[in-house]
Amino acid sequence: MAHQIILHVGDGLRIKSFDTSDAQRLFDLIESCRSYLREWLPWLDTTQSVEDVNLFIESTIQQLTANNGFQGGIWEGARILGVIGFHRVDWLNRSTTIGYWLGREFQGRGVMTRACQSMVRHAFSDLHLHRVEIRCAVGNLKSRAIPERLGFKVEGTIREAEWLYDHFVDHVVYGMLQQEWIVREFGEGTAEVPNIRS
Repeated sequence: MAHQIILHVGDGLRIKSFDTSDAQRLFDLIESCRSYLREWLPWLDTTQSVEDVNLFIESTIQQLTANNGFQGGIWEGARILGVIGFHRVDWLNRSTTIGYWLGREFQGRGVMTRACQSMVRHAFSDLHLHRVEIRCAVGNLKSRAIPERLGFKVEGTIREAEWLYDHFVDHVVYGMLQQEWIVREFGEGTAEVPNIRS
């Protein structure tokens, strides 16, 4: 069993890598806002049962065990609000991409902005990566607002990057480099990540 990752986001929120005991609560969250999530997420039609969610969680445990990033729930106490994770880690080029989604009733509180900020901090400060990327469908303005708030740079558009049930959607690519994050977090003139762990 891989070790568990827990990132404390603040305001009672935390990101916790998945284990199989989370399957029912994650499935219940998906069921509670299935039509809402289906607008931008391509996997809703193939996620129809707790067993499907459990298979997903087992794949995330394998990902963590292989040191290839992780997927986690965004938790407030015992309640799961959404999901965030690294799709994979390219250790040769020290880069990763972040994906995320949030339950409909938890929108508008800044939850995902703070969770994504914690993941970026983990990538650059703990994993010492060089680059973090976020890709969003061009029309998904709520998702695009996250990297824009966090200071990511728009790097271009990938045409027809994703098949979404019955049509292709273009993706906007957002990127941030470690040095850009250091300057944003700690100010101009900072050459490397300060020791921010107690």
